[in-house]
Amino acid sequence: MAAADAAGDLGRADFDVIVVGAGIMGSCAAHAAASRGARTLLLERFDLLHDLGSSHGHSRTIRDAYPKARYPPMVRLARRLWGDAQADAGYRVLTPSPHLAMGPRSNAALLAAVGNGGGAEVDLAGRWGGGVFRVPDGWVTAVSELGGGVLDATKAVAMFQALAVKKGAVVRDNKEVVGIVKEEGGAGVRVTTSDGEEFHGAKCIVTVGAWTSKLVGSVAGLELPIQPLHMLTLYWKIRPGHEHELTAAAGFPTFSSYGDPHVYSTPSLELPGLIKINYDGGPPCDPNSRDWVSGGGDAADRVARWIEEFMPGHVVTDGGPVVRQSCMYSMTPDKDFVIDFLGGEFGQDVVLGAGFSGHGFKMGPAVGMILAELAIDGEARTAAEAGVELRHFKINQFKGNPMGNSKDD
Repeated sequence: MAAADAAGDLGRADFDVIVVGAGIMGSCAAHAAASRGARTLLLERFDLLHDLGSSHGHSRTIRDAYPKARYPPMVRLARRLWGDAQADAGYRVLTPSPHLAMGPRSNAALLAAVGNGGGAEVDLAGRWGGGVFRVPDGWVTAVSELGGGVLDATKAVAMFQALAVKKGAVVRDNKEVVGIVKEEGGAGVRVTTSDGEEFHGAKCIVTVGAWTSKLVGSVAGLELPIQPLHMLTLYWKIRPGHEHELTAAAGFPTFSSYGDPHVYSTPSLELPGLIKINYDGGPPCDPNSRDWVSGGGDAADRVARWIEEFMPGHVVTDGGPVVRQSCMYSMTPDKDFVIDFLGGEFGQDVVLGAGFSGHGFKMGPAVGMILAELAIDGEARTAAEAGVELRHFKINQFKGNPMGNSKDD
């Protein structure tokens, strides 16, 4: 869809697609739209590649071991698109690895994840010698050989932004969007920034992460129960003599430990001698006024206790984690995404991607393509062809399901 065509069909349109928010979802959406030939604008309220939101840092897991069967098809689509983007960029942001899921055999979410991810039960001592894990009797330990890996998060966002520009997109940072309104006569939208600048587009895609409820409430009067959580990314010292054993190069897996607490990890990769082991949770926060000193709750204590029980011979907890980095989750009540038209007066002119609940990064390229297709075509054909059912991600999913009623992802 060329800009001239959009102007002729819909009225004034300086851009075919305006994307608000340049985290992983917005950057992938801008790339997907520009790849279609749409004149695309990507706006970011902070500096590009900032560390104030949810898309920064060195590592995110990719896995298709999901309790909810709706997600593996999206992960598989995303993995193909990650490969395409890496080939286009000429460098790698994804390091493949096995994925280990473990937890009590009574945990239904774990068993569903193992089944959906094609995992096979293994003897951990035989697979990773030296007794890395000390697992209780009655626990399931299953490994998925394919579909796992580690994504370099900030590098990945930068890659999609660069590819978007290569395809003709315009990228502007330090442009906080404060208004989105329908153009007079209903032809497209007008996007206004805090410094008074205006942009006109046939369509708009909103991907502002933890700021979603604030922006959507302001521009559409719609209350979305998307709660930001203040998360801590924790890196722990590996006991001397075991450094190589826990690396991606040695075949150590990403892993998820189901139960209480729910802990996840990536192999030692970005910080030699350290391994990232995190607690999957954190306290509610306001993205504009986080407690950077003591925020994150008791995550470090929870993870330390888990390490002392499950990996005491390989990871050091004395003194706590070596590195603590702040991040945010944008939680929906059921941990499902929101991928839908904003509706109301905007109809299908504004598409929303939000509420990725701490597990969306890996699916960024798939989500970006879906958002771009919804904006340009009014339907997501690529998702349908890949077996992704978007009916799970509608805005009306929140009806009758208030915040706090979380389910396993």
